[in-house]
Amino acid sequence: MANISTVAKKEGDYYIVSGQKKFITSGIKGDYYVTACRTGGNGMGGISLLLIDRHAPGITARKLKTQGWLASNTAHIVFDEVKVPVNNLIGNENEGFKAIMLNFNNERFVGIVMTNRGSRACISEAIRYARLRKTFGKRLIDHQVIRHKIAEMAYRVESVQSSIEHICYQMKTGVSPVAIAGPISLLKVQATRTMEFCAREASQVLGGNAFLRTGQGEIVERIYREVRVAAIGGGSEEVMTDLAMRLANL
Repeated sequence: MANISTVAKKEGDYYIVSGQKKFITSGIKGDYYVTACRTGGNGMGGISLLLIDRHAPGITARKLKTQGWLASNTAHIVFDEVKVPVNNLIGNENEGFKAIMLNFNNERFVGIVMTNRGSRACISEAIRYARLRKTFGKRLIDHQVIRHKIAEMAYRVESVQSSIEHICYQMKTGVSPVAIAGPISLLKVQATRTMEFCAREASQVLGGNAFLRTGQGEIVERIYREVRVAAIGGGSEEVMTDLAMRLANL
C-alpha cells in the first residue's frame, strides 16, 4: 500500500490523475471510485484519497474473469489524465494512508464473518446430503467417519464464531483500532483456513456432486472456488501473520 504509484498532480482547481488499479471489486458497475493516489513524496506519507466519478473522461474499466465471486464485476481500471476537482479530496492531503489502514479492520472483519458463514453453509450442505444419501445399506450420516468429518468442521467453525463475537464486542466498546488489528489479522487466517477445510470435507461428503456447478453440490462447489479470494483478499495469510507479529512488538 505504501508503494502506490497512481499519481495525482494538482493543477489549479483540479488533480490530474494517471495510473492503473487492478483487482477492483465492483469496478465495472460502481458509479464512484474512492481512489488512493500519490500526491506527495515516496512512502505512506505521500498518499491521498480522492472521490472520482467513474464516468469522467479518461477512465476505462475492463472486467476481469475471476475464479470465484463471478458477480463481483472485478475490474482493471486505467486513469489517463483524469481531471478530478480538488473538492473531491477525502480528508487531508497526504494523509490518506491512515484512513486506508483504519478501514482495513472493518474490511477484514466483514470478510471473516462472510467466510465463517460460508463454512457453516458447507456443514449444512454436508449434513443435508448425508441424511439423504445411502451407501452400504445405511445413510451416510450413520457412518462414523462422516459424523467425525462434520464434528471436526463444527468445532473449527464454532471456535471462529467465538472469536468473532469477542472482537465485535471490543469494536463496539471502543477498543483502539491499533490494539485489535493484530487479533483481527490472525482471525482472518484462522477463518479462511477453516473455510478451506470445510469446503474440502463437505466436498468429500458430497462426492462427485460437489464437482458440478448445478444440482445438489452447487453451493459447496461455489464456496470451494471462493476459498482463495477469501484467503488473499484484504491481506494474504503471510501478510496477516507478519502484521500481527509486528504489532505484538516481539
